[in-house]
Amino acid sequence: MQVHRARTLLAVTVALFVTLPRAGAAAADDKKRAEREALKASLMQVLQREPLNASRVGVHMMSLDDGTVVFSHNADELLNPASNVKLVTSAAALVTLGPEYRYETEFLVETESDGIKAKTLYVRGKGDPTINTERLYGIVAELFHTGLREVQDIIVDDAWFDAERTPPGFDQEDSDRAYMAPTGALSLNWNAVGVFLRPGDTMGAKGVVEVEPPSDFFVVENTLTTGNARARRFSVSSDAAGAQQKIVVKGQVPQAGGYMSVYKKIDNPPMYFGQTFKQMLLARGVKVKGKVKPGLTPQKAKLVYVSHSDTFDIVLKRLNKMSSNFIAETLLKTMGAEARGVPGTFGKGIDVVEDFLSREVGIPRGTYVMKNGSGLNDTNRFSAAQMDRILRYMYERFPMAPEYLSSLGIAGKDGTLKYRFDGTEAVGRLRAKTGTLENVSALSGYVQAAGGEKFIFSMMVNDYPGRSGPVVRGLDSLGAAVASVGSTMGPGRTVAELASEEKSTSTMAEVTSRVKTYLALGSQRDTRNIGFLRTAWRSERDPAVRAVVAESLYQSNPQDYLGVRTLLDSYSAGTDVYGRLRSVARELSVEVPGLGSMVELAASGNAEALSRVIELAGASSGDAASEAEMSEGLGAVARTAPEELVQALRTASAKDREAATALLARGLVQASDAEHPFWKGLRKSLGSTDAKLAEFSRTLEGTLSRKVAEEKAPKPQQQVVAPAASVQVGPGTVERTAETRPGG
Repeated sequence: MQVHRARTLLAVTVALFVTLPRAGAAAADDKKRAEREALKASLMQVLQREPLNASRVGVHMMSLDDGTVVFSHNADELLNPASNVKLVTSAAALVTLGPEYRYETEFLVETESDGIKAKTLYVRGKGDPTINTERLYGIVAELFHTGLREVQDIIVDDAWFDAERTPPGFDQEDSDRAYMAPTGALSLNWNAVGVFLRPGDTMGAKGVVEVEPPSDFFVVENTLTTGNARARRFSVSSDAAGAQQKIVVKGQVPQAGGYMSVYKKIDNPPMYFGQTFKQMLLARGVKVKGKVKPGLTPQKAKLVYVSHSDTFDIVLKRLNKMSSNFIAETLLKTMGAEARGVPGTFGKGIDVVEDFLSREVGIPRGTYVMKNGSGLNDTNRFSAAQMDRILRYMYERFPMAPEYLSSLGIAGKDGTLKYRFDGTEAVGRLRAKTGTLENVSALSGYVQAAGGEKFIFSMMVNDYPGRSGPVVRGLDSLGAAVASVGSTMGPGRTVAELASEEKSTSTMAEVTSRVKTYLALGSQRDTRNIGFLRTAWRSERDPAVRAVVAESLYQSNPQDYLGVRTLLDSYSAGTDVYGRLRSVARELSVEVPGLGSMVELAASGNAEALSRVIELAGASSGDAASEAEMSEGLGAVARTAPEELVQALRTASAKDREAATALLARGLVQASDAEHPFWKGLRKSLGSTDAKLAEFSRTLEGTLSRKVAEEKAPKPQQQVVAPAASVQVGPGTVERTAETRPGG
């Protein structure tokens, strides 16, 4: 009997030990399924909101823990990935070149040289994209310490790459901005130059313009003047001038302001490098008696010094965290030269990438379109599923995975994600590459959710209506939802709270008080305020106040790209921002907060700021004070960015264009300048090879001529009732004269 009971007890115990793990596993599976369903519901909720519901959207998310696809929405549709293409370029480059790869730049002399005097100093570049002014000065010091004291000519040899400076896609944009910088086997400062401006000693005095680094490579034309506190409206242009670079600066800077800087691309990389190199040699005490010339290095030349770049993992961080187009395109040519032979070309580089995708990742040629390595403009097409496949491959390839993942921006911490995802579980957990073009926004990368599970994701939005801010917030909501899986809030509450942050909840008295505080901080233009302002911007929920904080961030450091981006994303022409800030301006008796900075950016030629200013012009209709501010602002923009303004008017809505054109006419009349630069810019657009632009410019010319004439005409007087017949005095016929005709 006792034996029977013992056997029964043993059987029950064994059954419990077998059943309990199964029950626990089943409960875990049920919890996981519930979390996945909650995540799917939250993601769909975001996609059904404006403006994502009116856009082409591709989303693909996969668990790295179990390999299952947790969410898919149009994941196989080929879309423009913008700078997410850099994920493809950097993956192929890391696998092709290896994390320990270093660029070399060689310095050689003729074999007869005694090392002190050299008839010719040869500089042979091999594509190093990381040489900057400081490093070049270090190179010069090394050469000085080898004993070199005198040089006749300097030959710059960039034959390691071919002569094609920019890849397909760059031709779609005629711009001198630094992100359009050309490639070169010999490059310096990412092939961009810093142009520094500061006011003269007195009002009306000529402003000061300096380039960094200085050399005979630059020819500077300076018509900059010193104005009042609101005169911070200037433009800087950079154009090729033979073997030199022409920098043209015009406009005004405020007398009380400090220095300002603008960065522009250069067009002749080897000569830029060579002339700067010559200047530094002279400063170090090495005589240079001859000239800087392009040429080839003889085979018998004697090597004096080799400069090595950082290892490739550091180069990747500079590429992906700051989204450098220049480094991306340089990597294409580098892969071409190393894997297909010198000279490196864009075509060879693309072939290496396509071979990598086909053989290593399993993405066949022809299933995507890749024409450049940076993602610039309307050139490339990938699907979200293909992007995730690349991300998964790199994650599973351990020798490369640490370098690849560490090159991506960290949410809320650094890179292009520095100001995003604040207050969510994504901060510090999500690493991703952003992508931004006109009507394109993308985000792809990795995230470890609060519950510990790791995911990869790719999200691309094309052809969205309106501005980019709401789209970026939508993508951030998707990323934050994934990061919150396993947290106490969960995806549902995370998405709901992020949506509530977009609504105005403060009274006008509270808004006015906070705006006044942030305006005072912004007026200090002090970089020491940036840390506080970043925190304030991240925590501020009222969109109007948030826009003012963004302006204060921009004013504290106008050279910071992320500050500019924050202002553009935060400031809108709607009633929740511009409409409420107009009320605040009346209460505080100040200019509408944010408007001056937006006009300043537009006056420098920033395309997105130009579009925003035109939207603001439309929103100002019927408000006399706001219309007066906008007419003055448009007049300033027309002076320094005339051709860009024509393009912006062309793409604006009919309503905003009509309002902006009327206010522009008023601003031109107020300027009282028959030779106003806008007319010259308009005439240039009239002669454009783009037939549609030329036709629009003709229409604009007629419309503006008429509105300028109306502005100059005598205004109707009030009707006076007399005992006898009354006479109403009105405007007479306005003749098109030299004063009213464009360019007159």
